[in-house]
Amino acid sequence: MDSAVVLAIAREEGFACEALSFDYGQRHRAELDAARRVAHSLGASGHTTLPIDMRAIGGSALTDDIDVPKDRGDIGEGIPVTYVPARNTVFLSYALALAEVKGACDIFIGVNALDYSGYPDCRPEFIEAFERLANLATKAAVESENVLRIHSPLAQMSKADIVRRGAELGVDFALTHSCYDPDEGSRSCGRCDACQLRIKGFAEAGMKDPLPYSH
Repeated sequence: MDSAVVLAIAREEGFACEALSFDYGQRHRAELDAARRVAHSLGASGHTTLPIDMRAIGGSALTDDIDVPKDRGDIGEGIPVTYVPARNTVFLSYALALAEVKGACDIFIGVNALDYSGYPDCRPEFIEAFERLANLATKAAVESENVLRIHSPLAQMSKADIVRRGAELGVDFALTHSCYDPDEGSRSCGRCDACQLRIKGFAEAGMKDPLPYSH
């Protein structure tokens, strides 16, 4: 959902967008089908899905044989077991490589630091640090006057704000997927952190979530 809104924001700002998704061994691979639908719906000029075997590393409920927490009442307190070690660092590194090959100077990412699950790689400090790294470690930045920028337009928005902004930009939320532990029919569980935050966002925005839930 967040990435869909970020894509819509980037397009509104006049960027020609190349969408990037990762098949990293996540249990919720239904998000990859959703990403293809969203990229097509919002007019991305291209969509690349890169395979990364983060299941070989494990250490997360999303990439290992660890139960996904359900019905947590303390979301945002501490770093949950759904944190995937260094995931956003890995994702941004691949995005940076693709941007350099494509001749792009701008990378958009849908991290959020208000209504989120406590992941350290969603914080503004991390995004700022990675942007500094990007401008130190790439040929594109060193050999030209171009400045590489990492955009995180949702960083200080609540989930309700994200829902409202997406609605303003015409995002079809029925095409999106948020659940960490969907059933065999890709139906959202309604109980994991991602589902609870999404449901809360729609409720606070006064809008109906178009997704069906198993719970």
